[in-house]
Amino acid sequence: MSTPIVTEERAEASIDTARYLFGKRGRVGRRGNKTPYLLVIPAIVALLVGTGYPVIWQVLTSFREFGLAQQFGKPAPFVGLQNYIDLITGADFWTIALRSLVFCVVTAFATMILGIGVALVMRAVSRVPRIILQIALLLAWAMPIVAQMTVWTWLVDDRNGILNFMLSKLPGVDMIGHNWLVNPLSFFFVASVIITWASVPFVAFSVYAAFTTVGEEVIEAAAIDGATRGQLLRRIILPIIRPVLGIVLLLQLIWDMRVFAQIKLLQDAGSFGSQYDLLGTYIFKLGTGSQDFGTASAAAMIVMFLTLGISIVYIRRMLKEDEES
Repeated sequence: MSTPIVTEERAEASIDTARYLFGKRGRVGRRGNKTPYLLVIPAIVALLVGTGYPVIWQVLTSFREFGLAQQFGKPAPFVGLQNYIDLITGADFWTIALRSLVFCVVTAFATMILGIGVALVMRAVSRVPRIILQIALLLAWAMPIVAQMTVWTWLVDDRNGILNFMLSKLPGVDMIGHNWLVNPLSFFFVASVIITWASVPFVAFSVYAAFTTVGEEVIEAAAIDGATRGQLLRRIILPIIRPVLGIVLLLQLIWDMRVFAQIKLLQDAGSFGSQYDLLGTYIFKLGTGSQDFGTASAAAMIVMFLTLGISIVYIRRMLKEDEES
């Protein structure tokens, strides 16, 4: 019979503590509403300082004639939209932009499919194989880009590469001496494989973490109702983790749209020319190769708008789904 008395005393003590901490009714809500804004202020300030100045400088440069002479102090004349006009009326820009978009979409979706597959494997196997697989993924994720590219360049080398050696073991196949980096199609195939290989760990870990949020009782209930493994995945698990998949796909699209180092290092391995360029290397050549920093800035602004366009589509879709739920 003493339990209700103790509970009532604790409840009164909790109410007194709350009144002491938060004061009168109404102050809790106001203080609670202000706290998130105060917490995000440092992040906003860091974002404005770290990215605001470069973006403003890039916008101003895109409207000026900025070449080698301007780097030595000569004033940069204002040319309005001329850099943008020269860019979009040029022969190479739209071809490279379309190629970059196709490369981005193909590589991002290949990464998502393989990453989801690896996450399913991690979910299905026991503890020891799962830990071994996770360590292998972490090693691939942690490898520096230059080291990745050195290993892959050795693998696809036309004379001593193990890829040509293994393919030549197939009946009727002779790939010794075949250069994968000469043909633009095989060049971008190799680049897509390398970028996919390096990005799968991020997708796999993200999706696996999302899998852990799906309640076992939901899966058991669906299994009792007779759902197969394929139906569980398509109709139960994937719809539940769809917001996570959307965010990961968005990040992957942005990453693959801005890819630069892998393409540049493959070009340094022996392929040079505009037919091997994506937007990242194209902007780099405009800036450092042609010393045309004004046009390079204009191209960078277009890439930024393309990236924002992709982001806005997915963010609007996610907000709509959130409102409907």
